[in-house]
Amino acid sequence: MKPPRRPGSALERAEAAFKSATTKPVEPAPKSATVPEGKEMVSIRLDRAVLEHFQEDGPGWQDRINAALRKAAGLDRE
Repeated sequence: MKPPRRPGSALERAEAAFKSATTKPVEPAPKSATVPEGKEMVSIRLDRAVLEHFQEDGPGWQDRINAALRKAAGLDRE
């Protein structure tokens, strides 16, 4: 019995070729030196008077509360 001219079956070669053509190389995740800015949904209890104060000017009251908290925490320098 003669050995096959090519090692492996045609099916194995086809599967290997398909796998190498369709498999993306694994790239390491980029490392970030700083935490990106973003907003996170939280639940917080506020006095009714505080909430009404920020809601008086209409839409955007959550952004106004966030700005006031950033200022109080010393995160924004004005």
